[in-house]
Amino acid sequence: MGKIIKDTIHAAGVDIGIYTQDFENEFISLTDIARYKSDDPTAVIQNWMRNRDVIEFLGLWERLHNPDFKPLEFEGFKKQAGANAFTMSPKKWIEATDAIGIVSKAGRYGGTYAHSDIAMSFATWISPEFQLYIMKDYRRLKTDENSRLSLNWNLNREISKLNYRIHTDAIKENLIPPELTPAQVAYTYANEADLLNVVLFGKTAKQWKNENPTVKGNMRDVATLNQLLVLANLESYNAVLISQGKNQKERMELLRQLAVQQLQTLEMISLNNLPKLEDGFNKK
Repeated sequence: MGKIIKDTIHAAGVDIGIYTQDFENEFISLTDIARYKSDDPTAVIQNWMRNRDVIEFLGLWERLHNPDFKPLEFEGFKKQAGANAFTMSPKKWIEATDAIGIVSKAGRYGGTYAHSDIAMSFATWISPEFQLYIMKDYRRLKTDENSRLSLNWNLNREISKLNYRIHTDAIKENLIPPELTPAQVAYTYANEADLLNVVLFGKTAKQWKNENPTVKGNMRDVATLNQLLVLANLESYNAVLISQGKNQKERMELLRQLAVQQLQTLEMISLNNLPKLEDGFNKK
């Protein structure tokens, strides 16, 4: 799975967090939506999840999208839903059924998030009018040419997605022997990611976060378009170097040379000077 890309929906004066990891499925903050109704968003979410119709909806969504969903546990909840003594929370639902449509995040910027399908249903329950405001800005976010989901941004992210797959496949085939534990595999990936971070940004992800504790996201989230274009090329080149058996020191030197060269070249080029496309063809 790719890194988390975050943004914000603005609806009726409420800021609502949204993120994606695969550029296809967005998860929207139920916690932020619930604040429209109450200062106790946790209670609002739990009250919503007590409803039988909601449990049935969540179960159907999981059956359509989640092959690991546990139907027996779901049926038990469905029978109890609606009763005065029935209680439900995101954590209870996730742990019991292996649900993926709702995500509970801990920490300072945590909260409860849900797939956009589920989040819109929750927003309608909160207020049909509020849901329309959310939907309006959600659509704006996906189409706004001035946002990070603009044509240039999407083009670059698609390149990065493809190169990331090439990059991780090369690591699997050349750096990770079968006997490594899952934890060791994860460490190898993080090490390679930080190698590219140091080459391009001059510091690891942790170092950047320590220097910028109040900034949401990570250094790649705030990178310039030129930096992201170079990053995409570094990922591909690193995959080639790994396949050639180059050690980390050798790769770092070669990657650094490429990064400096390409950044210098891109500084002299503006994407705005490229011919504009209209209706899929160069306007002549």
